[in-house]
Amino acid sequence: MKYIDEYRDINVVTALSKRIHEVAKHSWNIMEICGGQTHSIMKYNLTSFLPPKISLIHGPGCPVCVTPLEKIDKALALASNSRVIFTSFGDMLRVPGSQGDLLKAKANGADVRTVYSPLDALKIATDNLSKEIVFFAIGFETTAPVNALSVIQAQKQNIKNYSVLSSHVLVPPAMELILSSPDNRVNAFLAAGHVCTVMGYRQYHSIAARYKTPIAITGFEPVDVLQGILSVVTQLENNTALVKNEYARIVTEEGNENAQETLWRVFETSDQTWRGIGTIPKSGLRIRKEFQAYDAELKFDLTGIKSTESANCIAGQILQGKLKPYQCNEFGKACTPENPKGAPMVSHEGACSAYFRFQNI
Repeated sequence: MKYIDEYRDINVVTALSKRIHEVAKHSWNIMEICGGQTHSIMKYNLTSFLPPKISLIHGPGCPVCVTPLEKIDKALALASNSRVIFTSFGDMLRVPGSQGDLLKAKANGADVRTVYSPLDALKIATDNLSKEIVFFAIGFETTAPVNALSVIQAQKQNIKNYSVLSSHVLVPPAMELILSSPDNRVNAFLAAGHVCTVMGYRQYHSIAARYKTPIAITGFEPVDVLQGILSVVTQLENNTALVKNEYARIVTEEGNENAQETLWRVFETSDQTWRGIGTIPKSGLRIRKEFQAYDAELKFDLTGIKSTESANCIAGQILQGKLKPYQCNEFGKACTPENPKGAPMVSHEGACSAYFRFQNI
């Protein structure tokens, strides 16, 4: 299959592995941003193709995992409202809030529906005019444009019973937070190819230059990941810090400008809380004033809901790459995919889920 099989070719993987072994002379820590890359690393046991001096650190690139507890509690409050049909992507239903999760709310009678697109939720709104339909708009820059489009369409069609609970986060501010930390261990980044497909990678140049940290834009197949690792290791050994596009079959420097225009028409940057990490300035997206009629937090006055995270879950340290999932005392015991205590065990992009599923520890 084109663009799949050739990027899983063991001969190419072996050749890249050999080259990485030849180039790497020093010890380096490389963080992959995206949870999809983490799962590829675990699924294909890519660490076995690397020299011991190269360490991979799993970053906060799982949108489900970093959705703050407070947003989950607001979602639960909306779902419990008898006037509301609450819609969401399926992977959010089992993320634990302070008092259960959306799946349990559904089991208790709440009208919670899984959709595959916010436009599906918009259709539900037109079919149920006596109900308020809320869509849980989460994700990185990849999902924001289509979520914005649903708001534009709702306004255009004068659909007044539709709104979104927005919990969008942006990748570059999180990278800067990690690099500016006093205990930062990251020497280079593998940036998320799907995010850059939408946003391009112009903004990464200043990060690479400011923190003297190489960045490679990579995809998600074994060859993609290893090519990205070879790219940043070569730079580290040569004492350079540039942004290299190793996913050129998909990504351009400018990105998808039409998608960006749609995104910025509805959203603007805001400070955002990341689950287990805290507030990162200008790392989120909030709905602009022109579209506030579609902001569920304002529409249902949810500003009074405040939540405090449990100190027992080390998800924040895992999301920042400070600890591995198996270093958690609850991992695989009290915390499993069937009974998740933290979001990284719920999502298919979460590091805990990847370690539990593939067990390459």
